[in-house]
Amino acid sequence: MAWNVFKFCTALRALGSIMIGFVLAVIGLTYYAVVIAHYGPSLFLGGFETFFAIVVLIVFHSLLVMVMWCYSSVVVTDPGGVPPNWRPLTDEEKGDADPLVGSSYGSAQLDPKQSAMVAASQEIRFCHKCKQFKPPRAHHCSVCRRCILKMDHHCVWVVNCVGALNYKYFLLFLFYTFLETTLVSLLLLRVFMEFFMEGEIDETPGSLAATFITFVLNIAFTLSILGFLIMHITLVGANTSTIEAYEKKTSPKWRYDLGWKKNFEQVFGLDKKYWFIPAYSEDDLRRMPALHGFEYPTRPDLEPLQQH
Repeated sequence: MAWNVFKFCTALRALGSIMIGFVLAVIGLTYYAVVIAHYGPSLFLGGFETFFAIVVLIVFHSLLVMVMWCYSSVVVTDPGGVPPNWRPLTDEEKGDADPLVGSSYGSAQLDPKQSAMVAASQEIRFCHKCKQFKPPRAHHCSVCRRCILKMDHHCVWVVNCVGALNYKYFLLFLFYTFLETTLVSLLLLRVFMEFFMEGEIDETPGSLAATFITFVLNIAFTLSILGFLIMHITLVGANTSTIEAYEKKTSPKWRYDLGWKKNFEQVFGLDKKYWFIPAYSEDDLRRMPALHGFEYPTRPDLEPLQQH
């Protein structure tokens, strides 16, 4: 008998707040182990140890700022929802409306019979749970109870969906967290190597226990996040989401795959100065409809694929 994961949606919503607390607790424990217990005191040892500690603390705090910035951006940024009574534009309306502005989409409400006729004739997608049309690549999230633009997945770690408007922030969070946890693992590995080589270490039992727990947690996060990074780099390269990757298993061609460079730009934008921060330039937001989650360029050589 197959498991119905949607029965656990309420539990996932409750778990999310706990996970944020867990993330902050791990960050606090890591800060104690690296800064307070080890490399902070090394600042006063003099010589190479002081120089090394300065470099370590600068890099550690720089990455920590980026981790917290990206994490908070994923948590507080709406992934992109479908406006009430949204409907696709007709060819005449497309000529006058600005495709970059979500509010420019029409809001007239059609009756059920008209909705069915339009959907059938134009391959337009309709959400039977929200009782309204949904744009291309949008999917219904049973946890958030609404349709999400270019939904990738619902992430309990951030108590939010990952979609069109915060996917870049999520990827940067993975990237900087991987760098930070790798750095912490190497720094604490050095502490344990000194302990085993010298046979003793100037630490209290509590400090040593905190260091060991921090080391194990960061090693675990490094390995798991590496797998997520590889997966999402592959998805970005193919211009697909986690949900779409599952849906198109039987389709060798993907109409939104425009080549690695253009696929990357659809997520990170054209302005290179903004690639590594959780933000977009005004120019990119103005000239790239894909960043708003309603319109995506497609390959003209492929027929539209029906999505469900």
